[in-house]
Amino acid sequence: MAVLLALLTITLYWPAMRCGFLNYDDELYVTLNGQVQKGLTLENVKWAFLNPVAANWHPLTMLSHLLDCQLFGLNPRGPHLTSVLLHALNAALVLALLQQTTGAAWRSFFAAALFAVHPLRVESVAWVAERKDVLSSCLGLLTLIFYARYARKRSWAVGPKAQAAPVPAARGLALDYALALICLALGLMSKAMLVTWPVVMLLLDYWPLDRFRPGAAWRLVREKTPFLALAIAASVVTFVVQNQSGAMTPWDRIPFVARSENALISYCRYLGKLFWPVDLALPYPHPGNWPLEQVLLAGVSLAAVSAFLWLKRRRHPFLLMGWLWYCTTLAPVIGLIQVGDQAMADRYTYIPSLGMLILAVWGAHELTRRWHSLVIPLSAGGAVGIATCLALTRHQLGYWQDGESLFRHATEVTENNYVAHNNLGVALDDKGRIDEAIPHYQEALRLKPHLVDTRRLLGIDLVKKGRVDEGFLQLQEAIRLKPDDAGPRNDLGNALDSNGQTDEAIRQYQEALGLKPDFAEAHGNLGAAFGKKGRIAEAIFQLQEAIRLKPNNAYAHYNLGMALDQKGQIDEAIRQYQQALRLRPDFAQARDNLAEALKVKHSPPGR
Repeated sequence: MAVLLALLTITLYWPAMRCGFLNYDDELYVTLNGQVQKGLTLENVKWAFLNPVAANWHPLTMLSHLLDCQLFGLNPRGPHLTSVLLHALNAALVLALLQQTTGAAWRSFFAAALFAVHPLRVESVAWVAERKDVLSSCLGLLTLIFYARYARKRSWAVGPKAQAAPVPAARGLALDYALALICLALGLMSKAMLVTWPVVMLLLDYWPLDRFRPGAAWRLVREKTPFLALAIAASVVTFVVQNQSGAMTPWDRIPFVARSENALISYCRYLGKLFWPVDLALPYPHPGNWPLEQVLLAGVSLAAVSAFLWLKRRRHPFLLMGWLWYCTTLAPVIGLIQVGDQAMADRYTYIPSLGMLILAVWGAHELTRRWHSLVIPLSAGGAVGIATCLALTRHQLGYWQDGESLFRHATEVTENNYVAHNNLGVALDDKGRIDEAIPHYQEALRLKPHLVDTRRLLGIDLVKKGRVDEGFLQLQEAIRLKPDDAGPRNDLGNALDSNGQTDEAIRQYQEALGLKPDFAEAHGNLGAAFGKKGRIAEAIFQLQEAIRLKPNNAYAHYNLGMALDQKGQIDEAIRQYQQALRLRPDFAQARDNLAEALKVKHSPPGR
């Protein structure tokens, strides 16, 4: 059954192999991360543990990206294959965990199948940057499997037959506990989402392991102490890293009341997406404040469901366990501590949805036990549910082929989504469709005027389209909004240089380097500008510095070749042109200059 489920999952998600990298966090993890592109080396293993990426400390996730680059280079098929295989493994692990703890094979299979094929999983599986979801969940599920093995043996060892327990069982007890602890530590180093795992273990103790006995509560809590220590340590590290990186949304931007309102609404919205998975998007914009009547309705609904399931806890403990699993595991990302501007995210349901699937599947089984006439309609409904999920997931995968299709869909199914408009503009820019990109940048700025990077991109595009004055205004506004950012000054320098204002461009590049001395692009641009002004020695120095900081910059090698050519150092110039062509084989100007340099070198003396 596990193999069948894994094969079904791989077949369903195979179209993800055709998806590319996205212009949303994938550049931080892979496409613009020069360290990751060097592959899995001893130096990079050390780097992964010492350097947070994208405002998160998750060294094991970064090691997985390093391994992908080692094996596949920058071919996106490799990372997508890794994520699909991990998700397929997770589906099998869900089946193993539920079957091991409940003994109900077919219910376990049905819940695991719904988990595997549900459209809400697409974001975690088809987005390379969300490798942390599938990897941490894999290790989290292994943690629970080893813990369940330990709990079964422990319950037997402390019972009436404790004296009859053989030595191998005691050894296996310690081994399972240690393996559970190790897997949780590794999972937390993949994503801190597993900080709720000590509570999840207690929920498993409640049902289905049935370890809550009179006088056992303190012992059950005490045996979770090492797991709790790991969770606390991971929480502290995550909070410090995200706070220092500026990823946490300030309280004055989204106050506590607005966060609380969104948390209540999101608990209900996630349930809606779970049972009616349409209009899925990346991201869902935060509205700021929700209408009071919606907040009250959400709060009353959640309280009513909680009260009802609490009353049913003795006869149907799986209902309360599933509900508490959902509420507890979703708590770290419900938005009380806000990171980013999203109201919610499909990827956050990867683990929490399991609780609701347990509640639904075991609840449906209980109904068929009491009313046999419901067996056929509920079974048919379940089959239709899985078939519908298969179709919706395959359809949703189509939006993840590239940034344009993903963010265009987001703009269609959400409102006031400045992130989607901005990223759609970037995706169109990357395809050379500047006229289409400009309106999306403008819409993003209408929704959120203080977007510095959006102003930069809009300014660059306006200059390219000959709307020079408008472009300069956007770039100057970006500098005003963030005067300590070297990027807009470098961009303004490029715009000035393309407009023939090279002296002013040089001043902008120099100011950018004053703010960020290791800015490779600014060194390269300054060197090229010096070359235009005939300041060859200064040009060579700046271009060599650019190459030192970023050896794979084909343009820096090409411009250095031209500067050396002007200085008469033909052999050195030839080497630089050749290196530029190695880095970018379609670099026509470098090929032409190389041919001319070789022609000069081999010309007879005096000609």
